[in-house]
Amino acid sequence: MGPKKRAPRVIEVEGKTSQDAIQAALTKLGVSRNMVNVKILAEGEQGLYGMSGMKLAKVRVSLKDI
Repeated sequence: MGPKKRAPRVIEVEGKTSQDAIQAALTKLGVSRNMVNVKILAEGEQGLYGMSGMKLAKVRVSLKDI
């Protein structure tokens, strides 16, 4: 058998809101919120009248050293 593939320790994820992006990162990493550090790289912004030009939120989530 080959070496086991380890989950990344740091990931960057986008979502409609920063909370959506954080939740997506937690799901990908398979951990709870208290096990990670979160840095918000960009807040999500709605476009004109909530339609076009929407900008996604972006977060960097890293596992805490235990």
